[in-house]
Amino acid sequence: MTGRPVDPDVDLSVPRQRFELRRAPWATLGAIAAGGVLGALARYGLTEAMPYRPGEFPWPVFLINVSGCLVIGALMVLITETWRVHRLIRPFLGVGVLGGYTTFSTHIVDFQRALSAGAPGVGLAYLGGTLAAALAAVFAGVRLTRLAVRARPRERS
Repeated sequence: MTGRPVDPDVDLSVPRQRFELRRAPWATLGAIAAGGVLGALARYGLTEAMPYRPGEFPWPVFLINVSGCLVIGALMVLITETWRVHRLIRPFLGVGVLGGYTTFSTHIVDFQRALSAGAPGVGLAYLGGTLAAALAAVFAGVRLTRLAVRARPRERS
């Protein structure tokens, strides 16, 4: 395995290009898929527990996206700066679980639904508010985790 990503433009009808699949990072893809299932199930459960109608502020999706961004900020500090982790932890948790949990495509659909329902103010507040809150959450996750890690007493060897 070369460690290079699979080219998304591989044409499997061309025999020479089929070789790309042999180099695919199957363990990584499996970790992402397994994590994605868990994240998507968590998101589904939360949206079912907190239903909303078109034109109403979609609080469940807003909370899902903002909380997922907070966790991804913290996770990235922990797995890139603090802990030594297995190579599949980042794809499983970061791309899989949190990628399946957060849903910025639904964010856009909910914005469109608010516009269609005659609630452009709600839609615009949701559109801008989600982006601002998500970016702030990533920043907060990074900063708070770094502060917590630095404040932790170090073990003596």
